[in-house]
Amino acid sequence: MRIACCVRDEQGFIHLQAILAKAGFDCERFLSEILLLRALRRNAFDLILVDLSGGQPDRESLLSWLNCRADEQTPVIFLSPAVSAEQLAFSLDAGADDFVEKPFEAIVLVARIHALLRRSNRKNVRSTIELLDFALDRGASSLHDKGVAVELTPREFTMAWLFFSTPGKYISREAISTAIWGVDSEIAGRTIEQHIYKLRKKLNLGSERGVMIRTAYTQGYRLELRE
Repeated sequence: MRIACCVRDEQGFIHLQAILAKAGFDCERFLSEILLLRALRRNAFDLILVDLSGGQPDRESLLSWLNCRADEQTPVIFLSPAVSAEQLAFSLDAGADDFVEKPFEAIVLVARIHALLRRSNRKNVRSTIELLDFALDRGASSLHDKGVAVELTPREFTMAWLFFSTPGKYISREAISTAIWGVDSEIAGRTIEQHIYKLRKKLNLGSERGVMIRTAYTQGYRLELRE
């Protein structure tokens, strides 16, 4: 069994590696979420462990990637000190499968890993969204507006899913490029703008309809619903 471990702290990784090795797992370390996400596009793992300690700046990119993946079956466990109920709910809604609070007992972590691997068919992953006149089906990569199918490219659909699954929440350019292209700041802002322009046009988004994609220079983009 191969486990991808995203752990920045050296001693934390040594401790985790010893626990996993004793339980019969091989693990590969990644020092950032961006490096992990790039590796996942080239390699297969049985499980992903991510240590959220320290307030990593690219955590948002990881959550955006989780929110967008459709057929990916690899289960994900977050390791974290105490978090708020809101943070926990958002992470689980985004696609994380379990949370293990730090510090943890080795026997508990291993038991949670085994339990997750047994049920890792991901049947409960969110696969549809219905918001106002729009209906999105992630399994079919389809979007309907008032019952009429809208033709979108795979990247346009992924971007639509990202926005419609997190209405009201700003998503940074880095998070968008990681979720859609698999890189962080390497995608030019103009490329993202072009995709958003096409999405606005195809979905007829705007203030007159009450659904729009709002741009904030320092925060990114968000799907905004008029109350």
